[in-house]
Amino acid sequence: MTFNEALSAVAIALTFYAFFPYIRSILKGDLKPHVFSWVVWGTTTFIVFFAQLDGGGGAGAWPTGISGLITFYVAFLAYVKRGDIKIIASDWVFFVAAMSSLPFWYMTSDPLWAVVILTSVDILGLGPTLRKAYNKPYQESASFFVFIAIRNAISIIALEFYSITTVLFPAAVTFFCILLIIVIIYRRKELLRR
Repeated sequence: MTFNEALSAVAIALTFYAFFPYIRSILKGDLKPHVFSWVVWGTTTFIVFFAQLDGGGGAGAWPTGISGLITFYVAFLAYVKRGDIKIIASDWVFFVAAMSSLPFWYMTSDPLWAVVILTSVDILGLGPTLRKAYNKPYQESASFFVFIAIRNAISIIALEFYSITTVLFPAAVTFFCILLIIVIIYRRKELLRR
């Protein structure tokens, strides 16, 4: 096993470690994720996985692929367990933008443009969850996003080739997970003071 593969295995283990309690909390009804954020994130994450592979990311891309599959499962649970299923017009815009990256990637034969589009869409797809975390901070898990941020940082180190194509998505996700953590913690403290 190479160093990159070992780091990738650590990142995959962190993915499962982060998602297991998150999924358990959804099943118990403690957390109610926004279904469309997770649909957008599942779509973008899985497409970025293929773009990272195409861009030479190698073993460092594996955690992204695993995360994409699990993310689709969370979206499914959010729908089935009737999490936050309020879908507004902008949610559809994000989804259509995510799907539009496929023909753009095909036409340009360059995974970089797909990753740029998908990273932008993924960040914009954070909108519904950010809005919900601000309004209902106890319905989101700050620790989950801590593990995802750490996992993405390790995924970056595990990459076999560094380029904007391979690094942009996990770096942006790390940054915005940290932002979401700050919002959740800030709002919880603010609500406790009231």
